[in-house]
Amino acid sequence: MKTRGKRQLWVGYIRVSSKDQAESGLSLEAQEARIRAMATAKGVVLSEVVSDQAESAKSLDRPGIQRVLSLMNEGSVAGVIISKLDRLTRSVRDLGTIVELLSVTGASIISCHETLDTSSASGRMILNITATIAQWEREVICERTQEALKQKLVRGEHAGNIAYGYRSSGEDGRAVSDEGEQAIISLIREHRAEGWSLSRIADWLNDQGYRTRRGTEWRIQYVHGILRRAK
Repeated sequence: MKTRGKRQLWVGYIRVSSKDQAESGLSLEAQEARIRAMATAKGVVLSEVVSDQAESAKSLDRPGIQRVLSLMNEGSVAGVIISKLDRLTRSVRDLGTIVELLSVTGASIISCHETLDTSSASGRMILNITATIAQWEREVICERTQEALKQKLVRGEHAGNIAYGYRSSGEDGRAVSDEGEQAIISLIREHRAEGWSLSRIADWLNDQGYRTRRGTEWRIQYVHGILRRAK
């Protein structure tokens, strides 16, 4: 266990996505206030409060959380205090990475909302159970939403953003095929069938002067999205 040189200092971590910023109680200021109150209640000292603004918790590819994980890995802090578990991560896989880091470094996580403290074995167990249930709930909601959208497409309707390859007819909320975008979808599928990589397809589209609906250059994730929806 890496405890060499570890100080009894803690770090706070706060995060908002663009959606969260408009929701009550999730502002960076509100999160920091809860974290500082918890630090006082626990009798620990915060070295700093690290934030990620307009960042999703779908992955750990965030500058703020990477700094927090580095501090824990270095043994510079005893642990991290968060206002709520989903501020840290929404992925069970990423949570597993964090739990493994806690085991190696001896660091802990305190969550204000879940009244969670991983300094104990029971706390670590509750952390895993809570995250697993949360991910299950998100996946169920996602499945229901996707099924509802599929039914709308079957009826020729659309909800929210219209899928690439279609456009609004302006009548009765119906979506109709867009010939120009459908042609690009066909090219993408043809090249993929020929064994082209996503990166090569994106580069080819850009070289040919094709642009996305927003007028931006094609990227790997855009091509992947087109292929996934076209299945």
